[in-house]
Amino acid sequence: MTVTFFTPLASLLGGALIGLSAVLLMWATGRIAGVSGIAARLFPPYEDGEFAGRFAFVAGLVAAPVAVRLATGSLPEQTIAAGLPVLIVAGVLTGFGSVWGSGCTSGHGVCGLSRLSVRSLVATGTFMAAGTVTVFVMRHWS
Repeated sequence: MTVTFFTPLASLLGGALIGLSAVLLMWATGRIAGVSGIAARLFPPYEDGEFAGRFAFVAGLVAAPVAVRLATGSLPEQTIAAGLPVLIVAGVLTGFGSVWGSGCTSGHGVCGLSRLSVRSLVATGTFMAAGTVTVFVMRHWS
């Protein structure tokens, strides 16, 4: 059985930082912080002149754990019980869902819900339900 530790302070801080970064991106560029859309538009064809901003955003996501490691000397412990085939299928399904739902957890769940978007409410409800069912099945039926 997988044990998940309750970390309310770290979760609150992480959520606040995600919300702050979404607000700052909207304020600075007028764009929604939809990570899947930002990352997808790093590849050709380039439709606008915002490659540098998109690259900086994704580079910040990659640099964050490096900054934590440099600041604290360690990284939070991570345990991934799934093997490589499951991770590949999960990645493909997540990418497919992001494209099919015209957005991802950050675009719909953080930015869309805060703008009271009905479409984002439906999308967020759908991926949260799918995640809940997946965790239940993986923990109880596998």
